[in-house]
Amino acid sequence: MPVRAEHDRAVLAELLGRDPVLHAYELGDLDDFFWPYTSWFRSGDAVALLYHGADLPTLLAFARPADTAGLSALLGELTSVLPARVYAHLSPGVESALVPAFRVESAAAHRKMALTDPGRLASVRPAGVPLGRDDLPAVERLYAAAYPGNWFDPRMLDTGRYVGIRDGGELVAVAGVHVWSPVYRVAALGNVTTLPRVRGRGLAAAAVAAVCAGLRDSVDHVTLNVRADNTSAVRLYERLGFTAVADYHEYRLTVFGH
Repeated sequence: MPVRAEHDRAVLAELLGRDPVLHAYELGDLDDFFWPYTSWFRSGDAVALLYHGADLPTLLAFARPADTAGLSALLGELTSVLPARVYAHLSPGVESALVPAFRVESAAAHRKMALTDPGRLASVRPAGVPLGRDDLPAVERLYAAAYPGNWFDPRMLDTGRYVGIRDGGELVAVAGVHVWSPVYRVAALGNVTTLPRVRGRGLAAAAVAAVCAGLRDSVDHVTLNVRADNTSAVRLYERLGFTAVADYHEYRLTVFGH
């Protein structure tokens, strides 16, 4: 089946909704909040998303092992229309379809996790207060000190799904979301960090628990992405009831000759 640009959200929602924990980020990006920043491509049941809302355009393309052939074929057809520089989140193996045209400048193994045992959240006392746009300077100071190079978009504070913990008036821990869509019933936790001087006090767990509590009534699936070698974060999320549901890799790609 030929590759086509797909503009029908209902079609995309049906395809992606067959595996909502694998495709939570893409389902969230169907929401009005993100939709203007997206370009979608489809060949048969395979779907790829190019997200334009980040500093570097980001390609998302995921499939279960039995379905990677179709996704690889789709990516191979997209090499001529992708930007010269792109960040990519890809299921294992499909990156080979892009390598003939793109130079891989970095690669990192990541894990997708989903909240499968929410009862474990009861072991942590939620803490934190809602953050909004007025808190942006404090949030940016915290990320600069504790989590440089993060994926924080200031617009996300408008979702009302960010919480922060203060110590002596200083913002020292924060947790939020990368996507949140009550329409498509998915959320992806993200931008979780704690100031180094207060780590080890359980503040990240308390903030994550608070975010999850706030999501409970609006979504069916709470997911997150985490580097596979970030063992402390993986253990934290497992303690809170998250389970690994898929592996993927993140790549920084540049077209040869650029």
